[in-house]
Amino acid sequence: MSDVDLSTEDLAVAELAETAEAPAAPALEGRAPIARWYAVQVASSCEKKVKATLEQRAVTLGVDNRILEIEIPQTPAVKLKKDGSRTSTEEKVFPGYVLVRMVLDEDTMMAVRSTPNVINFVGAEDRRATGKARGHIKPRPLSRSEVDRIFKRAAEKKPVVKVDLTEGDQILVTAGPFKDFQGEVIEVSGERNKLKALLSIFGRETPVELEFSQISKQS
Repeated sequence: MSDVDLSTEDLAVAELAETAEAPAAPALEGRAPIARWYAVQVASSCEKKVKATLEQRAVTLGVDNRILEIEIPQTPAVKLKKDGSRTSTEEKVFPGYVLVRMVLDEDTMMAVRSTPNVINFVGAEDRRATGKARGHIKPRPLSRSEVDRIFKRAAEKKPVVKVDLTEGDQILVTAGPFKDFQGEVIEVSGERNKLKALLSIFGRETPVELEFSQISKQS
C-alpha cells in the first residue's frame, strides 16, 4: 500500500516474529491435531490474491480440512484526497501478510509455500548443521495474546483518516473554531490523525493543531 512505508513493514515482521511461540507440539495419540494461527509473508499488494488462491488450492490438494481460515485483518479508514473529497476504504493491519489458521504438517506447509506470491512463513531460521549454509524458515504459531490483539485492532469501528498532505501544502479549515481560515501545513502527524498549520490570526502567523477531518487541501 502506498500509505505504508518500509519501516512500518519492517516493524510488522519483527512484531509478528517476536510474539510467535515455539513450534506446536505433536498431537497426542488418539487426539485431533490442534489448528494454530500462522503469519505468512506475501508479495506487496497481493494479500487478497493469495487468500483466494490458497482457499482454492486447499480444496484441490485435499487439505481444506486442515487449512481452516485465511484472514487479512483490516480496519476502516477514510482517505482525504487532494481535492478535499473523502473516500471510505479499508486499511490492512499488517500490509504484506495474511494470517492462516491451520494444522501444521508437511502437506499444509507445501500448500502454503507453493502458492503464487507467497514469500514464506514468519518464524525462525532453522540453520543447517554445518552452520555455513542458510537453513529454511521453521513456521512458528502466533501466541494467543497476539492473535487476540490483532483481531481486536481489526474490529475497531472508528475509522483512521489517511491524508495526502506534506509540509508546505496550503489548506482550508472546514470545521471547528477556525473554519474558513486558510493556512500552510508545517507538520503532519499521521499516527495521531492531526497536523499543524500556520494560520493568519489577527495579522500574525500562528501555529494551530487541527484534525485531518477539519481541513481540505487547496489546489
